[in-house]
Amino acid sequence: MGNREKLLDGALQCLFEKGYAETTARDIATTAGVSLAAIGYHFGTTQALLSTVLFQAMEQWADELENALNDEGDAALAPADRFVAIWTRVIDSIAANRALWTTQFEAATQVARGQGPDWDWTEAQGGAQAGLAELFHGIDGDEEPELARTVGGVYQALISGVVLQHLVTPELALSGRDLIDGLRAIAARLDP
Repeated sequence: MGNREKLLDGALQCLFEKGYAETTARDIATTAGVSLAAIGYHFGTTQALLSTVLFQAMEQWADELENALNDEGDAALAPADRFVAIWTRVIDSIAANRALWTTQFEAATQVARGQGPDWDWTEAQGGAQAGLAELFHGIDGDEEPELARTVGGVYQALISGVVLQHLVTPELALSGRDLIDGLRAIAARLDP
């Protein structure tokens, strides 16, 4: 394993153990077993390294989410049962990736303060919305961009809220069944 890979592994470990704001270049270099200069050589800055590793970790989770959404056993289920099954797997994935989500929320807070990962957040959010619309409902963002934005945005909001509930108050957090029951109750109150 080269220094670049060691830095990526070390940075991820530090992010999950110390958090975004508390991880220093020295922490990463020590954990990776490389010199501080290696960060500059391979990534330019510590923030660029942290942005890279957090983005990679989120891409891995997105792949996991896609797998959760594409379970072949769901095809025989009624739409509501499929929704519950998918959200149950999504919630299980959230629990299994608690450190990633804690770090992502912290990084988002740092972005709001002008100190977080230097991603193109507009592009990242648009891509996430389009991807979620495609994954959940097969909506093509190129053919129906506004529908993909709104449907994907609703799912993005649901995921963010469910993640936050499971991080902070797991005993009160919604299950897949709770989500569909809540959505049905809301929809029933929207129609006169």
